[in-house]
Amino acid sequence: MRLNRIIMALTIGLAVAAVPTVAAAAQPQPAPTVTTPPADYPPQPPALTVNPTTVNVGETAQLSGFGFLAGETVRIGITVNPVLPSLTVVAGGDGRFTVSYRPELEGTYTFTATGLESGRTASTTLRVLPKPQPSPSKSKDPGHGDKPPHKGGWLPVTGDDAGTPLKVGGALVGVGAVLMLLTLAWRRNRLGAGSGN
Repeated sequence: MRLNRIIMALTIGLAVAAVPTVAAAAQPQPAPTVTTPPADYPPQPPALTVNPTTVNVGETAQLSGFGFLAGETVRIGITVNPVLPSLTVVAGGDGRFTVSYRPELEGTYTFTATGLESGRTASTTLRVLPKPQPSPSKSKDPGHGDKPPHKGGWLPVTGDDAGTPLKVGGALVGVGAVLMLLTLAWRRNRLGAGSGN
């Protein structure tokens, strides 16, 4: 009996001791503070890209830059023979920008972006080919007049699209009608010949 009382007292004592620990664990705990460096730390070197890297005169290329200060003005110098005026853009809050450029002369263009506040620079090149010339037609097909050739040249004339099938179909319908009339006439004659006997 004494042993039962001792075990019961120990059980109650453990239960009482465990209640505050369980209650404390149930309370919301403050989130641990984690210090993360800013997204631009360490700062990335600036970069300038062009897409596509080869265009024809009059086509458009996209210049994209990043790694500049947020909101800073970026001057993009353009070097080609002759030297052309520069572009000016304003980088966004993330230090990035995108601008379209349409070259008017053939050659190799070098674009140099310079942040006016940070002094950061980045460069890229664009190859500009001459504008493609339309190829003159070597000979004109008398059946087509002045119509331009298809990509593979003039197409051969192979007949009407629907004329031939319609003619063949009409002829078959006509033959079928004649055969039906002949069959009806033959049956009528046969029946008439059989009733006369």
